Amino acid sequence: MSLTTDSRVRDGGGVTAPPPARPRRRGIGWAQRLEIAVLSGPAVLMFVGFVITPVLLAGYYGFYRWKGFGPPTNFVGFDNYVTILQDKLFHEALWHNAQIVVLSLVLQGPIALVFALLLNQKLRGQSIIRVLIFVPYVISEVIVGTAWALLLQTEGAVNGILRSIGLDGLAKDWLANPSIAIWTLMLILTWKYVGFAVILFLAGMQNIPEELSEAAAMDGASYWQTQWRITLPLLGPTIRIWGFLSIIGALQLFDLVYIIWGQYVASTAGTSTMATYMVSEGRNAGNYGYGNAVAVVLFFISMIIALVYQRFVLRRDTQGALTGGR
Repeated sequence: MSLTTDSRVRDGGGVTAPPPARPRRRGIGWAQRLEIAVLSGPAVLMFVGFVITPVLLAGYYGFYRWKGFGPPTNFVGFDNYVTILQDKLFHEALWHNAQIVVLSLVLQGPIALVFALLLNQKLRGQSIIRVLIFVPYVISEVIVGTAWALLLQTEGAVNGILRSIGLDGLAKDWLANPSIAIWTLMLILTWKYVGFAVILFLAGMQNIPEELSEAAAMDGASYWQTQWRITLPLLGPTIRIWGFLSIIGALQLFDLVYIIWGQYVASTAGTSTMATYMVSEGRNAGNYGYGNAVAVVLFFISMIIALVYQRFVLRRDTQGALTGGR
């Protein structure tokens, strides 16, 4: 028996057909490669120029005591990083960021979810309500910060209204009192960013088939049982994506705090963040090397939290989105 015939003999002496040959994958031609390079080249150049390069330069300048002009010459090694880790002001800023992260998730998430559930129903003036909720998100941070700073001053409109209606005891120093300022900041952040979460949740609800809710209603489930058993579980990926965006935004918070409280009041009022610390101790202090070192620390903290969140929270969503080989 020949080798070819013997290789086809299987159990019981039967002969089976040879396995079908796998089709050869056609390689990408030069025309396709050129098209990909032309279409993706500008985006890649922008990403390298405005993201990768600044990160590398920040890491380089972080090893120097640099005034911001001319080539850095005063090499200090890891002294900037040691100073950051030992500075109590940075510890306070880091703690404030942690508070903002937790409070943003705890406050904005449930409020946005309630609004999204209500607006997902057929209501009169639904479009107007959606616009009014989303408007604060699209307003510039400069306008929002300036307006709230004027409203919440000691002699501002908020305290004026409280005094005019006989509620003098509720008039507070909303911006400078350390026990109140962090809650003032969270009120402003919730007012501004809850609209984004509402729109995101509404978009996720549009992908939930109505047949599921109708079937649950036919089985005798109440409205809230349907939301708890069907809507919320299917909305899970959207909620987790919003949580990721909220965490990263809270870690990098700068503009509203800097506009409302400024570089000096923020630390005494208990609202300073790592980004405001970076600006006040780096650029405003004339020590750009130290500011770059703070930026590197902030980058690595954000990256580590993002990787951990993706590994333990977004893992199920990213695996479910993958297709291809087993």
